[in-house]
Amino acid sequence: MEHHNQDIMVVEIMDKARAAWHHFSNLDQEQTDRIVRAVYAAGFSNRKRLAEMAFEETGIGNVHDKTIKNIIATRFVYRDIRDQKTVGIISEDPVSGLVEIAKPLGPVFAVTPITNPTSTVLFKILIAMKTRNPLVIYPHGAARKCSIEAARVCYEAAVGAGAPENCIQWVGKASRDQVLGFMGNHYTAMVMATGSVSLVKAAYSSGNPAIGVGPGNVPVYIGKSADVHFAVDQILLSKLFDNGTICASEQAVIISKYNAKEVESVFREKGAYFLSPEEAEKVGKIAINQHTRSMNAEIIGKPATFIAELARIKVPSGTRILIAKMDPFQVGFKHPLSLEILAPILAFYVVENFEDGIAMCKKVNELGGLGHTVSIFSNDDAKIRYFAQSLNAGRIVVNTPSSQGALGSLYNSLVPSMVLACGSGGKNFTTDNISTKHLLNIQRIAYRKLNFCAEHQLGEAFCCDEKLTIDEIDRLCNEKRPVLK
Repeated sequence: MEHHNQDIMVVEIMDKARAAWHHFSNLDQEQTDRIVRAVYAAGFSNRKRLAEMAFEETGIGNVHDKTIKNIIATRFVYRDIRDQKTVGIISEDPVSGLVEIAKPLGPVFAVTPITNPTSTVLFKILIAMKTRNPLVIYPHGAARKCSIEAARVCYEAAVGAGAPENCIQWVGKASRDQVLGFMGNHYTAMVMATGSVSLVKAAYSSGNPAIGVGPGNVPVYIGKSADVHFAVDQILLSKLFDNGTICASEQAVIISKYNAKEVESVFREKGAYFLSPEEAEKVGKIAINQHTRSMNAEIIGKPATFIAELARIKVPSGTRILIAKMDPFQVGFKHPLSLEILAPILAFYVVENFEDGIAMCKKVNELGGLGHTVSIFSNDDAKIRYFAQSLNAGRIVVNTPSSQGALGSLYNSLVPSMVLACGSGGKNFTTDNISTKHLLNIQRIAYRKLNFCAEHQLGEAFCCDEKLTIDEIDRLCNEKRPVLK
């Protein structure tokens, strides 16, 4: 009986989403943009209130930084997508004879996390409305209230601007079977999963298209040519942003022995506490669950002083971040502080030279962040490019706070997004910052064109003449290639 009731809930919600999709598909670009503008305005106007709700409910991070996340998810995203064509004919090329037509995918099932609850909801709603895709939101249980409020605010604004009823729905509570039911429902056109590794795996196993982002475990390399004071400032700006809850935040600092002492000194000046080996072991035990090899929820997004107290170690008042010096071989599950920890904790590795630095970054990256993000501070462009090509990461941020840099728009020209895909390394189909283009079906009209290569005009003897080299064939084709008509 319970399973039957669960099935009924999934079916009812997805039936409503499908009906909304049919209505949505009939809206033109002007009507769609009016809805998007209204949703943006509603989300942006409630940016601080939603941040306060998120902090009150989860106890993670801080209100100021959560407000900034909400600004990125609304104002910066809206500015990026505002003028995009997402309805009907979006491009036409008379030379190639190709015409592109944008169509919505259909109902999208979106899972949102505890770390960025309201900002992720606001972001996913904005790009879904711009692409005319109904959205069903399943929020993290510990952030249910604030996430649903963010969805409600947007829904009321969307309907008021002409969006179809049930264009945005949310699931307050759901069993594991229900979540899997939503993911695998035959009306679900896309699953966008932001959350635990197991949840992302479930999304990819659903049988429906999925975008699921994995862990970051971001290494940052401080090169010989870097401005050390600037680098440390930027790393702290990133790692302390909402107490390290962005998956693109730095997890390990790698420094060559050339400037290691200076880097350590500047970190100390700016409120870092370097743990002794015994203290690092204590912090590791409370930061990572040894059985599940995952982060302890109790320390996610908490201040450094709270974590120190939990680990029963004494740190000076005003301590902003905990840093553990580690040997280069100390990477792996036996060394918890080498794993991704979404809190103000950093691993600190000193290497011999640049090549060793790259090797060290690879070790950290491969431990749980393939395809995600790496960071480098350097003023040597040749080394920056060599570093980038040596590592498997979708985003290589340069001289930038990694958290804010990876989110896009603030410090660079990356697409602003709260969903950072990781390519094949992270089992994603793209390395992009996810946005509207990933929620569209693009149809292509292909008009007939006389586009034959010259070899067809030169006769069968030419095509079959094995004496002609490839270079000779290319030359003859280029000489007589017809102009497209």
